[in-house]
Order: sequence, then C-alpha cells, then structure tokens
Amino acid sequence: MAIFSTFSALLQAVSGGGRATLGAILEAIRSLFAGDPETRQKVAFSVAIIALSAKMAKADGIVSPSEISAFRQILEIPPEEMRNVFRLYDIANQDIAGFEVYAARLRALCEDENGNCQLLGDVLDALFHIAKADGLVHERELAFIEEIATIFGLDEAAFTRLRERHIAGPNNPYAVLGLDDDATPGETRRRYLTLVKENHPDRLVARGVPDEFMFIASERMKAINEAYSKIAKREAA
Repeated sequence: MAIFSTFSALLQAVSGGGRATLGAILEAIRSLFAGDPETRQKVAFSVAIIALSAKMAKADGIVSPSEISAFRQILEIPPEEMRNVFRLYDIANQDIAGFEVYAARLRALCEDENGNCQLLGDVLDALFHIAKADGLVHERELAFIEEIATIFGLDEAAFTRLRERHIAGPNNPYAVLGLDDDATPGETRRRYLTLVKENHPDRLVARGVPDEFMFIASERMKAINEAYSKIAKREAA
C-alpha cells in the first residue's frame, strides 16, 4: 500500500471539526487504521517525519534549500500527493501546540503496538539527515532533536552515540559504529556484524518502515559500511 495515498483520507478526517491540529491528526490515524496496526504504524511514522521536520524548521527559524532537498530525499513524494504532504507540513508549522506534546503522543501511539518502537529511532535519524543537510547542525536544531530523543525514551548515552554518528562520523568512523577509539579489531568486527544484522532491509520492513522511507535505512547502512572500511584500512596499515 502506498502510504502517501492515505493522506487524503487523513486530511478529510480532520478538516470537519474546525482548525486541524497535530493532535487531531494522531487521533485520526488511531481511528482510521484501528483494524490495521501495520499500516497505522507506517502512517504515523510518515506523518512524524513531516510534522517534526516542520517543527524543527520553526524552532531554527531558517529553512535552507539543502534542507528542503533532504526532506524530499527522505519522502520521495509522488507529484500527485505533493499537495497533501505540504498541507500536513503547514498544519504542523501553524499548530500552536508544542512539538513536545506531539512527540509524546507519537511515542504513546507507537508503543500501543509492541511497547518498544524502534521506528522512533528512524525518525531521529531522519531529523539529523535534514538538520545536517546544509553542512552544519545548528545549536537550536541539536537542542530540538535532543529533546525529541528524550521524549522518545533515549537515555543520555544512547543520544550521545546517535549525535556522534551523525556529527563526528565523517571524521571518526568509530563513532559511527558506537565504539571507543581503542576498540580491538575483534570488537570492531563483532559490532559491525551486529549493526549489519540490525539494519538489514528485512528487519526494517518487519518493524514497519515504509518502502517510501528506505532512503534513511540505505544512508545508515552506507555510513556503517564506510566506517568499517576506514577502520579496517587503518588496522591493516
């Protein structure tokens, strides 16, 4: 099922009761897909990328062309669905409710399914991809993503690994793998194999990542492979 084709019904469901809000959208997702938890999780993930990207842009105050390009890389929006996607973006941008409220409700919606929603980590990866598209993760963007991560349930150590993977990764391949710089070759190899297994496309499909958003998964695997290759070359030198 094409996730974007659900957005029209979603917008219709929230347009009849006054001003549309992110809260109303989440309730519509919950009710419209009550009998289809897999689709519900995929739609929630899709809307999360759109809504939190809009909120991050508002928090930072600047939307660069490179960030718009990164946003569209992740979503790969079909031309016929462009209007609906950006209508959702505008709703998020204009909603007076803070992103904290939306993030907390998103976590609750996600946890309704299995109590341990790894999709929330995929959302954070997507936000970092957009934030760093202009070559720098700005202070307000970083603070925004860190607050989202806290609401999603990441502890400080987990967020540090996530941050370092995105910010220090190009210059520190160990950060990409979540290792200390003095990790042994055996430790590096085991960690690499674990990450490859965790990020295999079949695993991502099983946890509800829509096909339309496999770009983030591909970027993550590319970073993991490049990091391991760099470390292996250093060890062989």
